[in-house]
Amino acid sequence: MVVIFILTLFFMSYTIYDVVVDRSAVNRRVETLNNFVSSVEHDIPRYLYVAGFRSIFLVHEEIVASNNYIGSVNDSFQELFYNGSLGGATKTLMNGAKFDDMKDAFETSSLKINANVDFSSPAISVDQVDPWNIRVKLSIGVKIEDVGGLVRWDRNMSTYALIPIEGFEDPLYLIETGQVTNSFYETPYTDFVLGADTSNFSLHIQNSYYYASDSAPSFLKRFEGDNSPDSNGIESFVYLPKLTAQGLSAQDKSVIDYIYFSSDDPLDYGISGMPSWFNIDNESAHLEDYGVDGLIV
Repeated sequence: MVVIFILTLFFMSYTIYDVVVDRSAVNRRVETLNNFVSSVEHDIPRYLYVAGFRSIFLVHEEIVASNNYIGSVNDSFQELFYNGSLGGATKTLMNGAKFDDMKDAFETSSLKINANVDFSSPAISVDQVDPWNIRVKLSIGVKIEDVGGLVRWDRNMSTYALIPIEGFEDPLYLIETGQVTNSFYETPYTDFVLGADTSNFSLHIQNSYYYASDSAPSFLKRFEGDNSPDSNGIESFVYLPKLTAQGLSAQDKSVIDYIYFSSDDPLDYGISGMPSWFNIDNESAHLEDYGVDGLIV
């Protein structure tokens, strides 16, 4: 009986040990795969940022080359992201930033940990979340599985990257003048006029800084030649001396960019302390927005 008891205890201990070892192995695989999943979730927005930034550059380059606005920013982004081309022309700048490049990079990394990764039903879109940033959003199915079938992670993921518009050039200026450019920089001023002091306002105009306005077109709409109002709209004042220095004739109308470069010609006003060429309309309460409603001349 003692021998039977000892043998039983031995086999039970051995079995428990095997279970513990197996459980430990599974836990290690789960931890390894969880770390890989975290890296995928962390790295996809990085790929989106690179792809988005390069796509904006290439879309602007196409506008310059064709001297025309782009048909659809969203369609252009999708072609660049999936095919690495724009208008059917291959763009080498997208090498390493396409969907297939991202997928290949993750597949290579997964093989190092004896796992498989599979992406399905990718859908990319571009929009604006505020006047100063565009959002590149990707919805995609992601399945990551251990080669031995021990662990599997399967879900639909929606992630995004924000790309600041600062420093990019405004297509509106380039297309409408043929030669003058203006880069997107948010105005540093919150108070344009202090009493009768218009110094801040003058500097805002001279630098053609941009100011958020829901009566103006957004960054993305400017690439499409759409001057309709947008909740994420931005506007600048056209600094006419910059145009005349390039031999361009100055128009006698409001110098708010999307109005100046259009056929619209609303009633405009001169402002005390401003140059004689400066005019501003009062559509959408522009006079009040810039604090010059008491300085009309």
